Amino acid sequence: MIKKITTMVIALSLGGCFSMDNKEEEKALSLGERDIKYYSNKTVTSLEIPPDLTKPSSQNAFKLSEYVSNIQEDTISFSDGDKAIKEASSILRTLSNVEVKRAGERRWLVVDKESEAVWNLSKSFFKSHGFAIKKTNKKIGMMETDFLENHPEIPDQSVGLIRSMLKKAIAARYALPIIDKYRIRIEPSENGKKTAVYLSLTSMEEVITKAGSDDENTIWQSRPKDQVLETEMLYRLMTFLGSDHTVAREKIIAAKEAQKLTVEVAKGIGGYAKLVFSLSRYDTWDNMGWALDQLNVEVDDKDVKEGSFYINIARTEDQGIFSRMFGDDAIKKSFQIMVKQIDSNFTEVYFNDLSEENEQGTIDFSYEFLGDIAKQF
Repeated sequence: MIKKITTMVIALSLGGCFSMDNKEEEKALSLGERDIKYYSNKTVTSLEIPPDLTKPSSQNAFKLSEYVSNIQEDTISFSDGDKAIKEASSILRTLSNVEVKRAGERRWLVVDKESEAVWNLSKSFFKSHGFAIKKTNKKIGMMETDFLENHPEIPDQSVGLIRSMLKKAIAARYALPIIDKYRIRIEPSENGKKTAVYLSLTSMEEVITKAGSDDENTIWQSRPKDQVLETEMLYRLMTFLGSDHTVAREKIIAAKEAQKLTVEVAKGIGGYAKLVFSLSRYDTWDNMGWALDQLNVEVDDKDVKEGSFYINIARTEDQGIFSRMFGDDAIKKSFQIMVKQIDSNFTEVYFNDLSEENEQGTIDFSYEFLGDIAKQF
């Protein structure tokens, strides 16, 4: 009898922890109404991002909105240190024109500020939500946060005891932690007078393995993107950059969807895969940058005039016990993604092995990787 009562008490006390049907999509346009609380004292240290792996400084890292002779080739120079962050508050109070662009589910901002100011404000924005900046690459305008827990349903200090009791008391699935990190990419436009801002969300969740058995455990795995949360954070960033709340909400909702883009995977040089875009080289470059963000690919360097991205990524066949012990960074290899205009209507994207070993495993991986890129559209 006591056991039954104990079970009922546990079940009732954890009523808020049970998974409910996801109704996020119904709230997709309720911008500013979602309660988002990140817990800065609950970072997941095992998922921290390693220090930057950098190539020599590139002169052509940033996207150029117009290929004309009066544009300087030097990349934007970001100020270092916390001095710029302190200046952000004064910049923040100035209302700015922030436009919203959209292609499919993809939304990004065009801000009437120079890139240096946007960089500093973005850094302050993440800090205001409790995030630490774990990785930056100023020469390509990219910063990435750490992972933080979002709305933990069960307090960390209680999880072990609760799992143990629930495991034997009731057969129910309870909510497990979800952690998020953000990447932001900043691109100067219109000769540096304005700035394009791309924000992307990556989430992981703790899931149960061997549920109900004596070997029950939990592991972290990737979680499908919460498009509503990403849009909400973009809205908050928009207002942080100086847009009025009401205006920002109206612009995000009213942003018109561009025509759906079709991307084909085909056989390229040396048997490697290639992508075929029915876009100009400039627009293809822009879309490739966004797709790499969505896949959370580490971009080491890029050169818009050369039309290339230099990426570090682990091939699927190399992932195993070694990578689980030391992390994917221990098995990452460097590859080049090359964007080349074929004619006025088509642009091709090539996958190149910088080691020039041209292993069959790498050729096979090029189809898998570029196939994942194509799926983003």
